[in-house]
Amino acid sequence: MTKIKFILFLIATVSCFVTGAQNITVSGYISEAGSGERLIGATVFVPGKNIGTTTNAYGFYSITLPADTFTLRYSYIGYQPVIKNITGKGNQQVNVEMKQDKGLEEVVITSQKDAIQSRTQMSSIDLPIQTIKSLPAFLGEVDVMRAIQLLPGVQGGNEGSTGIYVRGGGPDQNLILLDGVPVYNASHLFGFFSVFNADAIRSVEVIKGGFPARYGGRLSSVVDINMKEGNKEKLHGEGGIGLIASRLTLEGPIQKGKSSFMISGRRTYYDLIAKPFMRGAVKGGYYFYDLNGKANFQLGKKDHLYISGYFGNDKFYARQSNNSGGLLNTDFRTNLQWGNATAVGRWNHEFTPKLFGNLTTYYSRYRFMVSAQTKNQLVGSNEEYLLKYSSGINDKAVKYDFDYLPGANHYIKAGVGFIAHTYKPGAQQTKIRSILANQDTTIGVDDIHANEIDAYIEDDIRISSRFKANIGLHWTGFSVRNQFYHSIQPRVAARYLITDELSAKASFVQMNQFIHLLTNSSIGLPTDLWVPVTDKVPVQKSYQYAAGMAYTHRTGIEVSVEGYYKTMDNIIEYKEGASFFNTATNWEDKIEIGKGWSYGGELFVQKKKGRFTGLMGYTLSWTNRQFDNLNMGKVYPYRYDRRHDFKIAGIYSLTDRIELSAEWLYGTGNAITLPVAYHQGLEGGEVLVYGERNAFRMPAYHRGDVSIKFSKQKKNWERAWVVGVYNVYNRRNPFYVYSSTNSSGNNVFKQMSLFPIIPSITYQFKF
Repeated sequence: MTKIKFILFLIATVSCFVTGAQNITVSGYISEAGSGERLIGATVFVPGKNIGTTTNAYGFYSITLPADTFTLRYSYIGYQPVIKNITGKGNQQVNVEMKQDKGLEEVVITSQKDAIQSRTQMSSIDLPIQTIKSLPAFLGEVDVMRAIQLLPGVQGGNEGSTGIYVRGGGPDQNLILLDGVPVYNASHLFGFFSVFNADAIRSVEVIKGGFPARYGGRLSSVVDINMKEGNKEKLHGEGGIGLIASRLTLEGPIQKGKSSFMISGRRTYYDLIAKPFMRGAVKGGYYFYDLNGKANFQLGKKDHLYISGYFGNDKFYARQSNNSGGLLNTDFRTNLQWGNATAVGRWNHEFTPKLFGNLTTYYSRYRFMVSAQTKNQLVGSNEEYLLKYSSGINDKAVKYDFDYLPGANHYIKAGVGFIAHTYKPGAQQTKIRSILANQDTTIGVDDIHANEIDAYIEDDIRISSRFKANIGLHWTGFSVRNQFYHSIQPRVAARYLITDELSAKASFVQMNQFIHLLTNSSIGLPTDLWVPVTDKVPVQKSYQYAAGMAYTHRTGIEVSVEGYYKTMDNIIEYKEGASFFNTATNWEDKIEIGKGWSYGGELFVQKKKGRFTGLMGYTLSWTNRQFDNLNMGKVYPYRYDRRHDFKIAGIYSLTDRIELSAEWLYGTGNAITLPVAYHQGLEGGEVLVYGERNAFRMPAYHRGDVSIKFSKQKKNWERAWVVGVYNVYNRRNPFYVYSSTNSSGNNVFKQMSLFPIIPSITYQFKF
């Protein structure tokens, strides 16, 4: 409470210097016409002047200007702009509804004040949901994380996976937020799909650098995803039926114009389809499901309440039975399952037309479990053998955030938060029940409890008509095992308008991370052990410098060029030969601590409006790692060091009913470690001798995907058939490389390819 009072006092003090008696404040909410859905990041500005603001995560805006007659222009990508003439001398509340822009023809952009070159933020990209849903989909399933892989500076993991590696960072260095709640494992189907159902998503923002002070806790990126609020005016639904999964989303009013709900579900059905065909001794299956839900209530003109949650689970199971009625009947079962659950409540209040507050409380849980069980029925006795491994992490949190807009030259954000972490680094249960033994033993590390508190303040300052800067500080305190760690992390970003269409940008950020991920999986298995900093495992730190240019052509084509340099200290890796299954050894004794660095340049071109839309990204980068006790202390390239990475995607509306889309990706092959020699072992057989770590490269990765959508719309119903082809020219991309022996007895290397050309068809509907 003391920190909240201090922040409020600081905000009030700043207000005294930046506001004047002859100003008026125009504030309100911007929403979608016909549904009441609030629009995040909509722009409000004064034509003819470099003065403007944007809506926050709840659609709220505030702008303070001299008391006079002036015009405000409201704009948002994909919606028709709205013009409002403001007159009078008192503060005014102006709520705006914006209609979707259904036009397909090219639109000439006459004002650039809301374009990429005008924003202070750099290394940030908003991906329109409609673009994500129009891109070619793997097996017909639209995927947010797969679309993010198309951005420069973002590398994909293995073939077909949805993992992301941003500017040289690891998977644990990405802060993935769903309605403001961290999601610790974002993968389904061993990494081939993400947990985010695009039908339930309202907005996606990816930040790769120049992080504002309000974000903390990770080194490499922020993926900020917000769910739909629900239609406040009428019942609406959409869904799809595909080859491997189906989905359905419903949204509508609880009290028309005042409150709404949204519920969305998705499930695969491979297990249901395969079940009738499994008539032998071996049976099994795999499925995953997602369930998103949200409700929002307007409690008054100044108060809103939001309740939302996500629940998802993956389960693989197999069973082999021998129940022939003989002397010995055997039943063997194995299970592998993992999943996330989040629940969040948010109450926001408009204290004044200039001060907006939001209270959030949430719960987040990730768990992983694998087990193998054997039951034997003998004549007169039963035997049972069980091996079970589990791990996970739970978070309980509360935070309060403020948006304060004292004048046209300042946008201040401040807040405090508290998180109670419970880490479950891994427990192995062994159960034996037989004539000779009866034991039930659990070996592993006790749960680790840690408390994290953070506070931040930032100000987006308009210093002159052409120069803006975002300056902030983020402070974090972390308490674990009677130790307290803390850090102050400065953040600075600036942009200078060279012309109305072109700007120069630069940023410097320090990021600290008090959580580590232990993983030795290379094929997307969810063997994630989330562990905190300790007296043996220090805090991860990074420093990132970036500079670039941003330009918008009059047709709306956005172009950005950036260069960056990033260092990462105190990153961890398993020791040679260590494994998460060995719970007899403490995880702190199974790791090495080292450093990494990454640098490179990125080019990004995006077109968001018109009959043809698309994007193109190119990255030239170098990423290295160094550990004292790995690779003999020598520097080696990170596995996902990719010298060249090129992506291009396009969507073309041929007619009102036919839409074409295509994408093509090319990347330098992943770095791998291979044996360079072999010798005969003492007990026979070959012993491989490995060379330096990651000294070899897989073949280059490239792939093309295409799709075509045929839609038909009636009065209250729209349906579409989407036909797609993944890997259209059947490129055999390497999944992994292994050593083998050919017919002549010589050792050779062979590659394992996973996905050939794969067609898909999906039926979509809306009502």
